[in-house]
Amino acid sequence: MLAGFDIVIVVLAVVVLLVLFAGVKTVPQGFNYTVERFGRYTRTLSPGLNLIIPFIDRIGAKMNMMEQVLDVPTQEIITRDNAIVAVDGVAFYQVLNAPQAAYQVAGLQNAILNLTMTNIRTVMGSMDLDELLSNRDTINERLLRVVDEAAHPWGIKVTRVEIKDINPPANLVESMARQMMAERDKRAQILTAEGLKQSQILEAEGRREAAFRDAEARERAAEAEARATQVVSEAISKGDLQALNYFVAQKYTEALAKIGSATNSKVVLMPMEASSLIGTLGGIGEITKEVFGNGGGAQRQSGARPPAVRSTDN
Repeated sequence: MLAGFDIVIVVLAVVVLLVLFAGVKTVPQGFNYTVERFGRYTRTLSPGLNLIIPFIDRIGAKMNMMEQVLDVPTQEIITRDNAIVAVDGVAFYQVLNAPQAAYQVAGLQNAILNLTMTNIRTVMGSMDLDELLSNRDTINERLLRVVDEAAHPWGIKVTRVEIKDINPPANLVESMARQMMAERDKRAQILTAEGLKQSQILEAEGRREAAFRDAEARERAAEAEARATQVVSEAISKGDLQALNYFVAQKYTEALAKIGSATNSKVVLMPMEASSLIGTLGGIGEITKEVFGNGGGAQRQSGARPPAVRSTDN
């Protein structure tokens, strides 16, 4: 049997083992534990195996040092233009200083949640509905800056604040849809008017260019006609009767062609003596000879008088 001393030794050994087990603390990865001595914070235990003084020190708060997600519930917000919208969101934060997060605020998640909801109402309530719907990135940036600055004394870092849904009332959605359709119709009408205006401008420019080219063509035709008349006049002054005969015959032929090609003419009336043209040319030639005198003698010898053609009346 064991003596009394042996029993005491065994009891002491058991007590020592219990004390050692009570003083050994294992901290998992991603957590920090605070150590309190007689209720006062003394130090922070990092992940791994740590030792504390049993019965004097104790574990205070077990802080999660990983980035955490906090859902922001739906709340109604009144915008600057008195529109009521339902908004919800999500916030991401990380504890950087375990003692501050444990002892600077009571109920860390609840504090972050209320801080985020309050600033959502403040930021979004200072904007119009159109700005609210089109500037979501700006809203997220402002919320992140304000909430992170307010939560900095708590030893946490707010990494992101995101607005998930912005839900206006149904009647407001219908009004926005009608406004959008009216705006699109307005833009379509403006584009149509601009297209018509551009078309009319191009058409007017085309008519102006065509008129300019027609005038230029008429001017050149007149110049050619004047030049031809001048050449004939010079030929007549020199006693060239063939040029005069050709000029008169050409004009006579062109006049007959215009009469025959008229769209409203069904019957073309020709002269009684169609061959009188040649005789007329011959008579004009004789008159010219008498006017210019002997200057056209050579021409008179070289030029043959056209034979007279007599037409028979029916």
